[in-house]
Amino acid sequence: MARAIRQISKQAPNVEEEQAQAAADLMRQLTENKDAVIAGIQVMKGLNDMGIFDALRGMLDNRTEVGAIAMQQLNQPATHNVIKAGMFGIQFLSTLQLGQLETVMNGVGLGMKRLSKTGQEGEKQSIWKMRRRLRSPEIRAAMTAMVDFMEGMGEAFLHNKKHNE
Repeated sequence: MARAIRQISKQAPNVEEEQAQAAADLMRQLTENKDAVIAGIQVMKGLNDMGIFDALRGMLDNRTEVGAIAMQQLNQPATHNVIKAGMFGIQFLSTLQLGQLETVMNGVGLGMKRLSKTGQEGEKQSIWKMRRRLRSPEIRAAMTAMVDFMEGMGEAFLHNKKHNE
């Protein structure tokens, strides 16, 4: 029958062995990721040459003053308006359906091409020719879309006016 184990001696790792193991692990990682390490060093050298690290070091040394200036700038009414406008823009974009947005943007793109073509050629049209063009299905579709757009915009203006009163 075997003797019972009554005492367990914990072996403390040797500091030199730990350092040697850490150095070996580090060298293995460096050799496995050689390209990434070299690219990272090149990026850091470029940033250092540009003075970015000096600027960052200066900002860290003066972080309380830099933080106070940043908070003062963020607390300006113009900054509040920019943040609100950004939020409204995101809200507006989230209400649009992708198909609608694609149709409108394609229309704007084609309209801009025609506009630049007309601007380059500089051809003036008579009132009679423009009147004839108003009968084309493309112009009627665009005019209908613009009138619907203006009607919706006017509806929102009136609703906002009633809400504010």
